[in-house]
Amino acid sequence: MRIAYATVGRGPALLVPAAWISHLELWWQDPAYRALFAPLTGIRTVVQYDRPGCGLSEPWPGRQTLGTELEVLRAVADHLELDRLDLLGASMGAPVALAFAAAHPARVARLVIYGGYADGRRIATAEVRTAMIAMIQAHWGLGSDVLADVFLPDATAETRAHFAQLQRGAASAHFAAELLAQCYEIRVDDLLNQVAAPTLVLHRRDDRAIPYRLGRELAAGIPGARLVSLTGRSHFPYVGDAAAVVRAILEFLGESVATPSPGQPPATLTARQLQVAALVAEGLTNRQIAQRLGIEERSAEGHLERIRQRLGVTSRAQVAAWWARDAADR
Repeated sequence: MRIAYATVGRGPALLVPAAWISHLELWWQDPAYRALFAPLTGIRTVVQYDRPGCGLSEPWPGRQTLGTELEVLRAVADHLELDRLDLLGASMGAPVALAFAAAHPARVARLVIYGGYADGRRIATAEVRTAMIAMIQAHWGLGSDVLADVFLPDATAETRAHFAQLQRGAASAHFAAELLAQCYEIRVDDLLNQVAAPTLVLHRRDDRAIPYRLGRELAAGIPGARLVSLTGRSHFPYVGDAAAVVRAILEFLGESVATPSPGQPPATLTARQLQVAALVAEGLTNRQIAQRLGIEERSAEGHLERIRQRLGVTSRAQVAAWWARDAADR
């Protein structure tokens, strides 16, 4: 069985287990998704992979469990010879990252959990869990739309439609239903006190997919964990105030958000400004940038103006050129 993985950036490894249905190529085509990781790739080598059965990975022979998820994570880390790494576990990737950190304390330097949980049974009532799985099995088109609304309520209609299409393109209805059932069955609450790595727990207070109380309880169960409450309803971090997520992660990793390129004037850009610069380099207009990041168009204009001031440039083309040089230097 072959597992598809991708690496981008420089520095120590930041391994990101799959959060849900994934497709390395399709995800990376979304500018907002790329913009989320852009600031992180300047100081970490971000490693992502498709779980077996979806995206570019081959199927697992049989039903997947937490044990198989751990086996895949270990296989990727071993293949890349990552004896020491940081972990970023989001959504379904959170319990996998937690279990790995508990089982391999010597390998995990820092642990970041976003939108996570320790007991899948507490995500929703038994009736809701059964209904969601049945809907996906009966009509994957409708099911993918509903999941997009649950996961990304703050996104534009275009972004939600793109996400729904991505889900259908990356996995079959059977696999999606099986994966959601697995999500509801996973339990790692008995492992939390075994996590030794410094841990940051991020959770949006109005998360529609994974209730905030589950993140709060998860943080309380990990020795020394720090909980950061964020605003917003969207479950996935690249929609809504993604800059707050990136800023918290960078601060926890002990890194600055300054990313000056060789030969360029010293410039310290915020996490949000780095995201905007990345989208400018993609050729997006201010309106498109605003839609991707879930902000007002005038806010995008303001961010771009401050970027120009800090870089000492006057045009969008120069911002794009600065970003391209910085990316090439990575």
